[in-house]
Amino acid sequence: MIKLIASDMDGTLLDENSELPAETTGIVRQLSDRGVLFAVATGRRYDTACAYFGDLSDSIDFVTSNGAQVVSAGEVVDREVFPRAALRRLRGVVDRFDTLHIALFDRKRTFFIDDPSCYYEEFDKDLPEPHVIGWPGPDVNIIKASLFCADSSAVMDMTYILTRELGDRFVFAPSGSWWIDVLQVGVNKATGLRELLDLHGIDPSEVLAFGDSMNDYDMLRSVGESCAVANARPAIRQIATRTIGTNAEHAVQKEMRRIAEGR
Repeated sequence: MIKLIASDMDGTLLDENSELPAETTGIVRQLSDRGVLFAVATGRRYDTACAYFGDLSDSIDFVTSNGAQVVSAGEVVDREVFPRAALRRLRGVVDRFDTLHIALFDRKRTFFIDDPSCYYEEFDKDLPEPHVIGWPGPDVNIIKASLFCADSSAVMDMTYILTRELGDRFVFAPSGSWWIDVLQVGVNKATGLRELLDLHGIDPSEVLAFGDSMNDYDMLRSVGESCAVANARPAIRQIATRTIGTNAEHAVQKEMRRIAEGR
């Protein structure tokens, strides 16, 4: 029996225009009526993820910033902050390569370490206002880090190098065509989801999760049933329990409605 559904946003729950299909909130309410909880699991920050769900945000769960921010019905469950010493090590490696640029995020701001013109925004990479230029001060708590790779053909090369240099502190996951997400070791969507499961007394075998990208890998491997959308990365389709339609076809919403209607 499914007691909780967890879904990635970009490329999964959101459509091809990075918009939330109109039927989604109604389906989530139907699920709630049947006693099935819904959790958003995304690389986006909590504030930007909430903007998609309006008033519903106060009654659903969120695993955001790739597991660093966990919120249940508006209450903070967990928040993992990047150690400043580890971020300095990251900057030291990034500075060796002119193709790499760091973007850091606290709860409300984006910090561009280089000129903003060096960064491209993709449909699945939110760079919320206000932007701040420069390295954040010691009083700033960083909850998310991403690297922009100016040469899209070098993303996999850079991911390999970064893993060799900093694999003891970070996990690097390609995200889109130009970006590499930086995850703290031991902090990911799966660990954030586990915080929610412990809170609600739900076993991982009672969870259905949806995803499309490499930052969904740990989450999909950690639950009883996992679905990759058809537009997912090949490795995600390989490890998922099954593959459904694309996000453009609102495939996740169709699966959620099936459960909400008891089919």
